[in-house]
Amino acid sequence: MEQNLIERILEINLPPQKSAFLWGPRKTGKTTFLKQKFKDALWIDLLDYNIYFELNKNPTYLRQIISASNKTFVVIDEVQKIPAILDEIHWLIENKNIQFILCGSSARKLRKTSGGLIGGRAWRYELFPFVSKEIGIERLDLNRALLYGLIPAHYLSTNPEMDLKAYVNDYLKEEIQAEALVRKIGNFSKFLYYTAFSNANIVNYSNIARECGVSVKTVIDYYSILEDTLIGRFLMPWTKKKKRRLIETFKFYFFDTGIVNVLLNKRELIKGTMDYGQLFEHFIINECLAYSKYTRKDFPLYFYRTASGNEVDLILGEGEIAIEIKASETSNYRLKGLHIFSDEQKPKKKIVISLEPLPRKVGDILFLPYREFLKMLWANEII
Repeated sequence: MEQNLIERILEINLPPQKSAFLWGPRKTGKTTFLKQKFKDALWIDLLDYNIYFELNKNPTYLRQIISASNKTFVVIDEVQKIPAILDEIHWLIENKNIQFILCGSSARKLRKTSGGLIGGRAWRYELFPFVSKEIGIERLDLNRALLYGLIPAHYLSTNPEMDLKAYVNDYLKEEIQAEALVRKIGNFSKFLYYTAFSNANIVNYSNIARECGVSVKTVIDYYSILEDTLIGRFLMPWTKKKKRRLIETFKFYFFDTGIVNVLLNKRELIKGTMDYGQLFEHFIINECLAYSKYTRKDFPLYFYRTASGNEVDLILGEGEIAIEIKASETSNYRLKGLHIFSDEQKPKKKIVISLEPLPRKVGDILFLPYREFLKMLWANEII
């Protein structure tokens, strides 16, 4: 199956005089997607050194390019490479009614240099790695997705392990070193390893700082870099309507499971292990996050954990949906956290997602095989 044969479900429908940013980590398919969806647009690729050189030297060169093209719809790829170009884009939107799609992997430099990202005149979209609906829920190879991730080029690769290693090395070189986001790349490489080691767990800044030999402030800054460059996201704790003491620190998830495995040098997964369970949980959370963004519902995601250790893996919305994620084919689950949350918050739905073969219901808890859950999620039947 080739990448360009898999239809992405992101929709970008812009009214007249409205522009957009499309953000996404490298290799998620932003360029392929935009070239398929906007075939008639004027394309300006800032990876082309000659174009980059001219625009970086003189951003008003953009006016000349657009004027010569007679086109009013423009795609600028890797826009973060020239933050100063945003002022020129702003002028063209206001004075020439040009529509833009500005594509990139990080808004960090743009925010620092240009402030408000053209004053709210552009909608924000995100492109994620493949999701199950795009591949086909029944065709999805779960073990491959957990081990190698769902970045299109990696999921479809004949040698995903080598591609993943190259991706991580290129990321360190191009995204971190080239943008001079950190001074000591060796410390940051250690940080990536220990962040992968604690992926899907509650973050302890002090422990990671000690292992990396840096300050807690540096670790906080490093996490900020991962978030700004879309390499990972925080899952915040549920702290509302407290009747008992709750954990108030966050968890962190890389944007793709394959990244975690290559950082930890994992070459195989075994069902029933803690590693397998964490990656399965990670996969489900990524699907829910992508669904929230692609459908423009933008509901928040949380986890719930009491100080005594009772936990619910995932809370969707403002407590409407409580989900436990179990990488098990048996029905012997410990659900104390789910019962505690249900007693306190009265969620509309309580769901256990697992590797069981058939759906079932016990009281008001719905037990769903993961494929059944994914079908219901993308059919708008969960939230």
